[in-house]
Amino acid sequence: MGGSLKEVRDRIKSVQSTQQITKAMKMVSAAKLRKAQQAITQIRPYADKLDSMLVNILSNLDGEAAISYGVERPVESALIVVMTSDRGLCGAFNASVIKAAVRLIEGKYAEAHQAGKLSMMFIGKKGQAYFAKRYSDINFINDYTTLFTDLSFHSAAKVADTIMDGFNDGTFDAVDVAYAKFRNPAVQYFVGEQFLPVVEQEGTNTKANDNAAYNVDFIYEPNQKELLESLVPSILQTTLFRYMLDTDASQHGARMTAMAAATDNAEELAKSLKLTYNKARQESITNEILEIVGGAAALDN
Repeated sequence: MGGSLKEVRDRIKSVQSTQQITKAMKMVSAAKLRKAQQAITQIRPYADKLDSMLVNILSNLDGEAAISYGVERPVESALIVVMTSDRGLCGAFNASVIKAAVRLIEGKYAEAHQAGKLSMMFIGKKGQAYFAKRYSDINFINDYTTLFTDLSFHSAAKVADTIMDGFNDGTFDAVDVAYAKFRNPAVQYFVGEQFLPVVEQEGTNTKANDNAAYNVDFIYEPNQKELLESLVPSILQTTLFRYMLDTDASQHGARMTAMAAATDNAEELAKSLKLTYNKARQESITNEILEIVGGAAALDN
């Protein structure tokens, strides 16, 4: 019985130690989430308006200016950008982003995959680690895996420039991004969204709201082509940065929620183990009393 009590005591200590770790991780994630949530909340209205404006501009272009980011062509080669976290312990967050990317591989870009003309770019280590083990026939771009360690508009702009260059020179005919849309700490939406070519997408409140279908007759100064050469890349850079901020806030929210649940589970387990320990200890004391009483009765006889 003594050995059994010691095992229960050791388990209680282990659970309490784990609980301290999960509680600390929850607090750290909560602090990071506040900063990330503020960032995505501030940029989302601006980025959404730019997205709507970009779709409107490109849908009304003609001539040389139209041969750009809004032109759809037969998809022979494609790129999927996968945005995951660098670390685990965030529930089903990474698995859900990966599922969104797998749906693109097996669905929308199945032909490009079979032809060996599908590439994947990773932002976040977990996505790269998963696909490197399972898809040896895909061209992997690992230059930007660690961007979430120091997230900034400058770093997002570099990635966007690389993607746009690949689209313009024909390396990629289409580009999709698998990422997490942040709603609140407990709710994230995992989607694969087309980045290039720029088209109006149904079901998005940024590109298909009640007033998004009208055409605007823009006045360009100094001229249309010169202005769009700088304006369109800037809008696309901002859009990709929004994807990254959404994913960053989502991962911290998912981790905070997961660690809160783990802390609560550890509390319940510790209570159950303490109850088991007290019962076993009470049983041990009762047995010792019975042994003493029995010994005394034997001496009297």
